[in-house]
Amino acid sequence: MEPTDSRRPEGLFVGLCTLDVIQLVDHVPGSDEKLTAREQVVAAGGPAANAAVAFSHLGGTARLLTGIGSHPLGVAVAADLRTLGVDVSDLAADSATPPAVSSILVTASSGDRAVASTNAAGYRLAPPVGLDVLVAACDIVEFDGHHMELATATARAARAAGRRTVFDGGSWKAGTEELLPSIDVAVCSDDFRPPGTNTPADVLRFLREHGVAWSAVSRGGRPIEWAGPEGGGTVDVPAVRVVDTLGAGDVLHGALTHRLATQGHLTPDGFGEALGAAAVVASRACASFGTRAWLEQR
Repeated sequence: MEPTDSRRPEGLFVGLCTLDVIQLVDHVPGSDEKLTAREQVVAAGGPAANAAVAFSHLGGTARLLTGIGSHPLGVAVAADLRTLGVDVSDLAADSATPPAVSSILVTASSGDRAVASTNAAGYRLAPPVGLDVLVAACDIVEFDGHHMELATATARAARAAGRRTVFDGGSWKAGTEELLPSIDVAVCSDDFRPPGTNTPADVLRFLREHGVAWSAVSRGGRPIEWAGPEGGGTVDVPAVRVVDTLGAGDVLHGALTHRLATQGHLTPDGFGEALGAAAVVASRACASFGTRAWLEQR
């Protein structure tokens, strides 16, 4: 299903923003081992931030609601996002604390990554004055589950305003159960394990029982399993030579959000086609190192 109109969709992305230091290595070093990286990328990152970049790259207008701060590293992060067409609403603009830094090692032979980050631990972000205005200005709102107080308030505002909401379930986090009733579409990784769940079918059932009408579980290169009000199915993921899996799920969500932003009533065919189109974009991102090279491909 194609979008119902040709205008530039507007998306609001709520969640984590980090400074990513990504290095391509032959192997993850052991204790006291030093090695020289093959390549390095330093860029703004985080699930919501990367999704916003993908949304903008695909032709949407993206705004990121997050906490970055005024530290020089934070200034560089915000500048990087602006260069990529993402407007930033920084709810920690007065803080001189350095932004969260993610240290990422990508193994050259497999594309697997090892990540260490403080994530959103440094900030407690309260909903801003004018939140309703921000929500009303967009077509769709995407959440990555970080900054949960802010996410829950924004999701409730989006539901009240009739804006579609999309959830990126990377892992189960405290407070997620309060966010889900305001979510329309949830696409979760295979690592997302709500209490009492063990399989993708369990996760899909859990999401439905908590008010999510459309849901899916992505599993790397394996088919995406999805469910909706009238049943479910699977969507194949294109086969590519994997160079780096970092950020693939974020790109999937940004591309899916772009596809869903201007669609009207969702149908099984429309949802499946949107997932398939998003999987094509995410697979393309896996074929190059880092979170930026795929943006230069045509």
